[in-house]
Amino acid sequence: MEFKDIKSIVDLMKKNSISDFELEKEDFKIKLHRTDGNKTDNVQIQNYLPPGTLQPAPIPVSEQPATETPKTESTVTKDPEIKSPMIGTFYRAPSPESDDYVQVGDHVNADSVVCIVEAMKVMNEIKAEISGVITEIVAENASAVEYGQPLFRVRPA
Repeated sequence: MEFKDIKSIVDLMKKNSISDFELEKEDFKIKLHRTDGNKTDNVQIQNYLPPGTLQPAPIPVSEQPATETPKTESTVTKDPEIKSPMIGTFYRAPSPESDDYVQVGDHVNADSVVCIVEAMKVMNEIKAEISGVITEIVAENASAVEYGQPLFRVRPA
């Protein structure tokens, strides 16, 4: 595995708020663990080689502490969130050719389908479970989402 591949995994972990990642192949194993705050990330890379074979020096991976993003009005609001009930891929529409289920400003009720989360090739319709107006679409279309990750913000009606 090349350094750029490891860097890509670290970037994906940051983007999707994943704290642990582990990959093991026949002769290669990598464990990544991210921490909060100003602590550095912990990376362990192990190559399994036959005895007597020289092992290459470990690749140092250093990450700069993430700078705090400025709080925008949407992150300060206390609007209730529609959260992902599972890990999967978030889709705003039932198909690429279809219109999105909801847009900012749309009124939804508890039974309104607001998106799909695909998990293991199964398309799961996600309902709002709250009545109100969509104030923000938090998740990016076709992106990976985690359990409990906010997808939408809703101003109760």
